[in-house]
Amino acid sequence: MSKTNALRVAVVAVILGGAIYLAVRQYQPHPLAIGDDAPDFTVPALPSGFLELRLYDKQVVVLNFWATWCPPCVEETPSLERFAERMKTLGVVVLSVSVDEDQRILKQFIDKYHITYAVGRDPDRTLATRFGTIQFPETYILDRQGRLADKVIGPTDWDDPRLQKFVEELARAPGR
Repeated sequence: MSKTNALRVAVVAVILGGAIYLAVRQYQPHPLAIGDDAPDFTVPALPSGFLELRLYDKQVVVLNFWATWCPPCVEETPSLERFAERMKTLGVVVLSVSVDEDQRILKQFIDKYHITYAVGRDPDRTLATRFGTIQFPETYILDRQGRLADKVIGPTDWDDPRLQKFVEELARAPGR
């Protein structure tokens, strides 16, 4: 192969490589950042139906991604349930999305821990990936405008007065 042909092949390879890189990079999910609009979603819910974010427009939403096989998730479940009960009087809604694959085990967990907040399913982690979730549990606190107000990575003590005060202030802020 001549130097000219080799150069042409190299240029074409670089151009194609760059185009492929840009195409793939464009579709990589980016973690949700403070102030970003939360992506709308609909996922199957337990015991039936669907969990749809758009139904909670103009409400503060605490969205928790978790799994029954995750010890820190199990650890925070009782305090998250108490938090959900306390906050609902302020119009705050707690939603959870489990990445469990086994629906039967998930249902048993919900019954065992007397979870009253809505539980959706994302067994293939598509929604978790859209939000930028990297570990479980991970919680997104959305303001009344549907923007990310805070992100909590790892287990949380939802009985913490500072966290409760933060969410209460969001709930008292005017909506759109």
